Amino acid sequence: MRARGSIDLSDAAEALDVHPMTIRRDLDHLEREGTVRRVRGGAVLVESADFAQRQGRQLAAKRAIAANLLPLVPHRCAISLDASTTIHQFASALTEADSLTAVTNGLATFQVLQKRAGIRAYLTGGEPEQTNEGLVGSLAVNAVSGFVFARGFMSTTSVDPTIGTSEPTTAEVDVKRAMAQASSHVVLAVDSTKLGTQSVVRALEMARIDLLVTELPPSDPRLAPYRNVVEVL
Repeated sequence: MRARGSIDLSDAAEALDVHPMTIRRDLDHLEREGTVRRVRGGAVLVESADFAQRQGRQLAAKRAIAANLLPLVPHRCAISLDASTTIHQFASALTEADSLTAVTNGLATFQVLQKRAGIRAYLTGGEPEQTNEGLVGSLAVNAVSGFVFARGFMSTTSVDPTIGTSEPTTAEVDVKRAMAQASSHVVLAVDSTKLGTQSVVRALEMARIDLLVTELPPSDPRLAPYRNVVEVL
């Protein structure tokens, strides 16, 4: 996994001369530890990948997503932004805004928002969560819950058209649920590699998401399973 960055379940079973169920159990264990993220047919490595490294992954897709999100920024109201690398790219693409209040639990995203004209940026309190350079815990949840957001912008580790979004830890889920609860309109921004995948902890049902934004054109076949359950941009 460290050498290649990903692993195919069948290939690993053959190479190690064990039953695929053995590999599947090992990958499930590694995902619970936060070392890997399960994808269809295998897993991808997340251990040792810090925020800056992950920001560079799927960068073209994240930039395309950011461009799609910019027209969705409302005026003279409040929005929430999670601590994901995708939403950080979106925040970086914002040059200015019209009397906008932006609340985030992402340290890197907060630093970007502070420099934007017309944006009053707030950082939630909370405990540090190193993977996303974000803040989690009851302080972060309470801070988010104290606002009324016209729109909530967030990403996710995995999104499945049946079970919705899922994350590696309950702490991440708690903050994202609070953001969604406080938002009149929830925008989920994900690159196409996360479509059809599942992580460990259920987060948001598809019914709680108002708009799904990817780098793909809305007519792309990979989005077909989502069109009947959510608006796709």
